[in-house]
Amino acid sequence: MKKKDLWFVVCLGLTFSPFFLSSRILGLYLALVGSHALLMSFVKFAVLATLGEVIGLRISTGNYYTEGFGIWPRSLVWGCLGVGIQLAFVLFAVGAPAVVSKFLIPLPAGVLGQAFSGEKLLAAFAISLCMNLIFAPLFMTLHRITDMHIQETGGTLRGFFRPIDFGRMLKKIDWQVMWGFVFKKTLPLFWIPAHTVTFLLPEMHRVLFAALLGIVLGTILAIAGLARSCRTATAQVQG
Repeated sequence: MKKKDLWFVVCLGLTFSPFFLSSRILGLYLALVGSHALLMSFVKFAVLATLGEVIGLRISTGNYYTEGFGIWPRSLVWGCLGVGIQLAFVLFAVGAPAVVSKFLIPLPAGVLGQAFSGEKLLAAFAISLCMNLIFAPLFMTLHRITDMHIQETGGTLRGFFRPIDFGRMLKKIDWQVMWGFVFKKTLPLFWIPAHTVTFLLPEMHRVLFAALLGIVLGTILAIAGLARSCRTATAQVQG
């Protein structure tokens, strides 16, 4: 571990340890989650998912920050996406169990709030499956577009608020990596199982757990970026 990695870990420990060491701070956090769910979703994703991207940057470049990375635009994007994820959680947590009850087997009302059972596991899996097949591809594509926009505009907040040419951005996406790796592999092998666990948790902890998964997402995106680079380099050599 290099010195900068040690300092990074120490800073993380100092930032998050109060939530584990002080019951008062933890209680305040839980109260805010209960009374301001959307706002707290924005904050949790803005902090934790951006942290995941910083870790991903460290993996792909060896540095925690590079010029043009755009940590503030990325935080803003993640915060907004976090609000969308909170809304999606509510939507699919109601809709998916209703679909299971109508077409497969009846599920008891409020099954997610009950003790662990086969029915609760089925409900959680159904929610995760529906959300990752319907919502996640759009979410990931939108995130990729905003990521490219941030890179093109130099990572500044002023540049970020320029209009996005979605048509051009969609054409620029490396769909072989997006489909072959992000959609085809990470959705069934990681995200569906991970979000099944998410919906087995108490409701107040689901968005936090999902935001923590954003750290994993940062690592996945870094690996995807390396895959794109390797594929491009290979194509250039073969050409």
